[in-house]
Amino acid sequence: MTHALQSAAKSGEWADYQRYARLVNDREPSMFRDLLRLRSDHAAISVEEVEPTEAIVKRFDSAGMSLGALSPEAHEALAIAMNRLGARSNSGEGGEDPARYGTERSSKIKQVASGRFGVTPDYLVNAEVIQIKIAQGAKPGEGGQLPGHKVDKLIARLRFATPGVGLISPPPHHDIYSIEDLAQLIYDLKQVNPEALVSVKLVSEPGIGTIAAGVVKAYADLITVSGYDGGTGASPLTSVKYAGGPWELGLSEVRQVLMQNDLRRHVRIQADGGLKTGLDVVKAAILGAESFGFGTAPMIALGCKYLRICHLNNCATGVATQNETLRKHHFIGLPDMVVNYFLGVAREVREILAGLGVRRIEDVVGRTEYLERAEGLTLRQNKLDLGPLLAQTGLAPDSARLCEVERNPPHDPGRLAEEIENATADAVQTGSGGGFKFEIQNHDRSIGARLSGRIARTLGAEGLGENTLSLQLQGTAGQSLGAFNAPGLHITLTGEANDYVGKGMAGGRLVLRPREGIRYRAAETPIMGNTCLYGATGGELYAAGTAGERLMVRNSGAVAVVEGAGDHACEYMTGGVALILGVTGINFGAGMTGGFAYVLDVDRDFVDHYNHELIDIHHISAESMENHVHHLRGLIERHVEFTGSAWGTELLENFRRMLPKFWLVKPKAAELDDLISRLREAA
Repeated sequence: MTHALQSAAKSGEWADYQRYARLVNDREPSMFRDLLRLRSDHAAISVEEVEPTEAIVKRFDSAGMSLGALSPEAHEALAIAMNRLGARSNSGEGGEDPARYGTERSSKIKQVASGRFGVTPDYLVNAEVIQIKIAQGAKPGEGGQLPGHKVDKLIARLRFATPGVGLISPPPHHDIYSIEDLAQLIYDLKQVNPEALVSVKLVSEPGIGTIAAGVVKAYADLITVSGYDGGTGASPLTSVKYAGGPWELGLSEVRQVLMQNDLRRHVRIQADGGLKTGLDVVKAAILGAESFGFGTAPMIALGCKYLRICHLNNCATGVATQNETLRKHHFIGLPDMVVNYFLGVAREVREILAGLGVRRIEDVVGRTEYLERAEGLTLRQNKLDLGPLLAQTGLAPDSARLCEVERNPPHDPGRLAEEIENATADAVQTGSGGGFKFEIQNHDRSIGARLSGRIARTLGAEGLGENTLSLQLQGTAGQSLGAFNAPGLHITLTGEANDYVGKGMAGGRLVLRPREGIRYRAAETPIMGNTCLYGATGGELYAAGTAGERLMVRNSGAVAVVEGAGDHACEYMTGGVALILGVTGINFGAGMTGGFAYVLDVDRDFVDHYNHELIDIHHISAESMENHVHHLRGLIERHVEFTGSAWGTELLENFRRMLPKFWLVKPKAAELDDLISRLREAA
């Protein structure tokens, strides 16, 4: 089957594709869809009456496969092919080289995996679709994973990480605890790039219909139902096997639940996982899908031999490796091969539709009367009740079968964000910067995100540079203040903020300071909520108060000074600096592989709070750590300068006495890197 697909992809001949399609379509039943056959009691029409292949291929996406899992050559070849077809390629969660933006090598779908691995405002504004990967069929409930031997200099630069150090990004539950949190992330993304559609990738499993209904109510524009039959070039086999369910089950459940609740009209649905032929596409459409994601098949078209050793970095065909020798001498893939494959799939779709007597794919979406039960080969297969897959019971006759709108806009228009964008338009357009003042209330969400998107779209990744644009805010900020903050944008809030401050921050500065005349001790009082600086890649944050849980999770470049933090601070951190001038919660630094932190431990209990697996702590000595001492003092001075912190002032006045109470927290991976560097220098 692999050789047949590659022959068809190389030649582009219809006869070669038909030979491959017969091998797939006539196989022994191995998937649920193999036990469903197209009904033959429909009057056929001429193929010329069916919509052209150019229209059909626009419904095809390449599945999310990251740069890192795939080689740069394979990743770019796939993007070029999909762009030439007028279809969409998916970057995967590993980011994308900015040099590809605006060219035919750019992926139209940018995956954010809930805000990590190189997600910047520049990355987001260069997307037609932004996909939130809540789960995938190969690894439901797990985060992204890339072994250290696949993290070369390019991958480390794009992911803001360290070469040679493995990357395990947090599972979604680290920043998405509920459908409300997902709705907030969708809102953030629609603020930073109002022109993009937002997609949510779900795993096929029992209850997915209920989740999908919540996703639609959270204003997603697209939903991908991902089946188990897939995997990535990074997943260990234990993740690929025994996880997820067939997309046929999940897709049917999503279709029925959304139709029952009159939500189907608001969202497009995609089937993803193991699609191979035009027959798969038509069956998926009948079960409710409007678009179709392909992962393994286009990789095989590019030369993959399906050896399932992608995670070992020794792919013999150069498709799923960062090994330069294997890529240079063994990768033979050309975009034309992928184009040939998809044109073959689209032509097969046309012929099947003609046989069914319909002119467009959308005419069969959700029309389960076009399918019927086929006999299996075994007694167990024949005992399966497939009626629920095709059921139309309980569905109103006039219930929409497919999406009827271009996008699914949120109910919150973001009036303050719009006011700020209009007021600062000239300052951004000319790059001149300036200062602006606004009142803010707790229903004003994602303030700064829309402005950061405008800065990135107008001025690129470097932002405003030295001509800073300053927002002075007074009041209580809603969720996601300073999300995806662009370089050169400085936001100062006098008041307090909710969750997600500085989510995905790329540059600039955020300052949170208490109101004047307060009667409480600011250093012991929360001034911002949970999950702040999640996935940050740069910039600075100074807060005269404490932060909630999961501070700086997956931070890869930001510098932050806060006066206390909750549980799980600095988890999965790969870069940047954290200074905690107070008590921390448990599990500090779990999975930390880069950057470092200073923690003030007045009560001497930090040893019971940090995660011992990947980090070490050291007393800061004025004699042996002079650079760290100067750095620490400088951070406190900046903190006092920007926030006016009374606690910071007290620490500076008693710095020599308080210095022994600070810990330096460093990942063990950093010590290993230092050792390797010293050995190389000695050699």
